[in-house]
Amino acid sequence: MKKLLIVLAMCGLSMGSMAQETTADPVEKYSVATNSFWSNWFVQVGADWNAFYSNQEHGQGLSRSPFKDFRSTPGFSVAIGKWFTPGLGLRTKFSGVWGRTVVDENKHSNHIWTLNENVLFNLSNMLYGYNPNRVWNFVPFVGAGINRNCCADRYAMNLSAGILNTFRVSKHVGIHFELGWNYAEQDLDAVPADGKGGRIWEGKDNKLYAELGLTFNLGKASWDKTPDVDAIKALSQAQIDALNAQLNDANAENARLKNLLAQKKDATAAVKEYVGTPVSVFFNINKSVIASKKDLVNVKNMAEYAKDNNANLLVTGYADSATGKPAYNQKLSEKRAETVANELVKMGVSRDQITTEAKGGVKDLSPISYNRRATVQVK
Repeated sequence: MKKLLIVLAMCGLSMGSMAQETTADPVEKYSVATNSFWSNWFVQVGADWNAFYSNQEHGQGLSRSPFKDFRSTPGFSVAIGKWFTPGLGLRTKFSGVWGRTVVDENKHSNHIWTLNENVLFNLSNMLYGYNPNRVWNFVPFVGAGINRNCCADRYAMNLSAGILNTFRVSKHVGIHFELGWNYAEQDLDAVPADGKGGRIWEGKDNKLYAELGLTFNLGKASWDKTPDVDAIKALSQAQIDALNAQLNDANAENARLKNLLAQKKDATAAVKEYVGTPVSVFFNINKSVIASKKDLVNVKNMAEYAKDNNANLLVTGYADSATGKPAYNQKLSEKRAETVANELVKMGVSRDQITTEAKGGVKDLSPISYNRRATVQVK
């Protein structure tokens, strides 16, 4: 019995290791953004072979007869689950419905089903980084649930553990091969306990199984890279040119603009044309807190200009149209505009000089995540 378990465990670990060596693409590891609740769900259907080993078999030895007809029976399973991160998920699984009451080497059929809740650990993603194109994922799991012996009208609690290997066929379809163990209370088979305890296997009723089936990924089945706020600024060459000019020597540029105003009557128009380029402040998904404080350096230049020249500023908030409903995006863009307006007030700009507006969800920039921003410009 123990030898069989060791062999199954080593096979699972070997297959998992081979999966990483042969299928893991040399891609860069990166953080992923959290998806909505309705993303990354999956459904599994499978057929299994299972062997029942009861507590009444104390001393008979599982290793002597794990594949005997009196022990084994076919079964099926259905499951639904969700990945909350690339490495961690939950699954609710129903399996059954044929079973055995094993007391001797004669067939004693029962109808037994199992309902389990499993915690899934995708070690491939945890150890090697998320890779949407990985062919083979190695997923150990543990859990607990309930069994029912329909013939004896008897329920029993159980613990479960196993190894789930998934093979990618396409983005939404995969094949899975699973090895598992259900460890149930000793009266599941409706045969009174004989008082024999001893080793862990022989104190309870056990079911070992091997399952082959299909996995169907529902809806959004992948994970997006966390937006890089610094990379967002490189989207527009006009934007990056304006930002670089301000960041190189913000104070010196502000002094130059003041000098232009003193020397020429038409300097005001020239300065307004220069500072008329909107300054962008970026936000993370569903957030109204500024993602990078570096953006406030550019906002401060606008604030200094507004104070020195009694100029009015326009703050415009945006959200991306790919996430959230229109009403929610409108509120979010309003909050983003107010956040930047409050920063200008902290910098000494009178609130009377600031006008805010909200555009809601837009898709002006590509990729769509670049639209999570607010802009500041001279009116």
